[in-house]
Amino acid sequence: MKYDLKKFTLEEKVRLVAGKDTWHTDDLDGKVYKVKVSDGPVGLRTPNLGGEWGGKTIPAVAFPSTQVLAQSWTPALAYKTGELLADECIERNVDVLLAPGINVKRLPQCGRNFEYVSEDPYLSGIFGREYIKGVQDHHVGTSLKHYCANNQENSRLSQSSELDERTLREIYTYNFKIALEAKPWTVMSSYNAVNGLKVSQHKKLNDMLREDLGFDGLIMSDWGAVDNHVASVKSGLDLEMPYKKENMEALLAAVQSGEVTEEELDARCIKVLELCEKCENEKKLQKISTTVDERRKAAQRVAEEGIVLLKNNGVLPIGDGKSVSVIGEGATKNISGGGSSRVVLDRDAAKLPDELRACLPASEISHVEFYGGKISRCINNAYGKDVSVVCVDQIDSEGIDRDSIRLSSRLEEVIIETARLNPNTVVVLYCGSVIDMTAWGDKVAAIVTAGYPGERGNAAIAKILSGKVNPSGKTTETYPETLDDCLANHCLRDFCHSIYSDGLLVGYRWYDTAKYMGKENEARVRYPFGYGLSYSSFEYSGLKLADNGDNILVEFDVKNVSDIDGKECAQVYYRKPVSSVFRPYKELCGFEKKLIKSGKSEHYTITVPKEYLAYYSTATDKWEIEKGDYEILVGASCEDIRLMGKANI
Repeated sequence: MKYDLKKFTLEEKVRLVAGKDTWHTDDLDGKVYKVKVSDGPVGLRTPNLGGEWGGKTIPAVAFPSTQVLAQSWTPALAYKTGELLADECIERNVDVLLAPGINVKRLPQCGRNFEYVSEDPYLSGIFGREYIKGVQDHHVGTSLKHYCANNQENSRLSQSSELDERTLREIYTYNFKIALEAKPWTVMSSYNAVNGLKVSQHKKLNDMLREDLGFDGLIMSDWGAVDNHVASVKSGLDLEMPYKKENMEALLAAVQSGEVTEEELDARCIKVLELCEKCENEKKLQKISTTVDERRKAAQRVAEEGIVLLKNNGVLPIGDGKSVSVIGEGATKNISGGGSSRVVLDRDAAKLPDELRACLPASEISHVEFYGGKISRCINNAYGKDVSVVCVDQIDSEGIDRDSIRLSSRLEEVIIETARLNPNTVVVLYCGSVIDMTAWGDKVAAIVTAGYPGERGNAAIAKILSGKVNPSGKTTETYPETLDDCLANHCLRDFCHSIYSDGLLVGYRWYDTAKYMGKENEARVRYPFGYGLSYSSFEYSGLKLADNGDNILVEFDVKNVSDIDGKECAQVYYRKPVSSVFRPYKELCGFEKKLIKSGKSEHYTITVPKEYLAYYSTATDKWEIEKGDYEILVGASCEDIRLMGKANI
């Protein structure tokens, strides 16, 4: 390292670990490199002037939300998104992108689920890892977040996530374990406490991050997450963000009094200086490789791969020459989540009516918005049309959880009334997480979940509705019938505590296990994890398993038995029927998505490392791989298992 700590005064060392303002580290009046950081995971949210909150934000490309990216089940697209965001960072002189977020989607109503990958920690880790590689291969840093057990937004500054060691290891840090293989430059600690201690001053968790998970970069706080900077420095937090005068002064006094040793402070300073030097050196290697227009086109491709067709009675795709009524604001706007992921555009987002006209030139396309007009006019516009497309949006946001996973009563009424007038009603959901469809789901002809698909999202939706693109996205979280079917929602929580009594049974692990144990009425599912329709049909055959020492090789064939080319994501799960410890019914351990031409077959080879089959033993305090039989299950979704074999370890 080029910086010599001996040449820094005590005050300068304290300044190093305290930040300069909202978006920069302290350069000590030009003595060290000033690191610039920026939100966010799906498009930059960079301030135009100064380093404080507020002010005008520089426009940027709005990519599909992480939820949509993950529904592509294509890690290469996570890498590509990272590359494109790196170019956005280079253009704006940003050294470290504050992303990706990979927290497990434990509660369906979490306001930040649209920023996260999945309810499954393995899938979350894989996408996080590839995203990090994409950004950092272009010499821009990342900040993997939010470490850890940050699974709700309500009371995030005050609540303690109360959970056992095995659940912590297998669910809420396993995602970080995998993502850290990409060696992010920084990791961001979360707002919440874990088992009574704020993560920003949690020595056990910081030691786990460094020693067990192998992280050697800088640990920074989330913005405003530090209550006690003295305790944070002693616990291993390297950098508090943003700058707080009172916290810096308290730290300086603690070092002067001996409460914090200079050795403890130096250890934190070294990590900050290592980041400063890395950013300075990497900046010399940066080179923009794409144009803004190329980024927009790539963002549309991500949306095309990640939008999920949940229901279709045959109304889709819409044939050219059909009359189509488009209803709702989502059809003409960039619908996005609130908080640090919100992106400011420099142009209008793609409009669904215009994009449908381009895809269906012989069709009559009309559009009516909910707001500024009478609801009755919107509904009546659907009458007599060949197809009615109802676009409904719900804004999820950082800082607040939803009270319900149902749409507003007014939106539900619009859907129901429209479907009554027009049986060929298609609902397009612009929502950040799962939706309760019990009131209307059986009444409509088709359902498309678009998530927050970015500024070119409506162009992608038009291509899917018209059949120009064959949908291939699949869910990365379970759609329960109602919120009452989610086990985590029954766990006790208040302003101070969130009890993780659901343990390992998060997401599909709960629904699968409940069904196996005869409790399916307590865990009803509308659309399972890994589910998504296509305009093609696929058949699976020829499962072969091979043991090559460290891995199990899973091979099989998938045939497209339709007359339409399509992509199919095949998923591999494992089950340990006889185990010395409790295990969920089955768990994801591999997947692959391939384009399969009409009438043709593709051979899938999925490598499953045996370490993915391990559980964390609290008896031995280490990961254990049990001997014996494992069932290897291959399916089109978590519930739609097509092939099964056994592997013996």
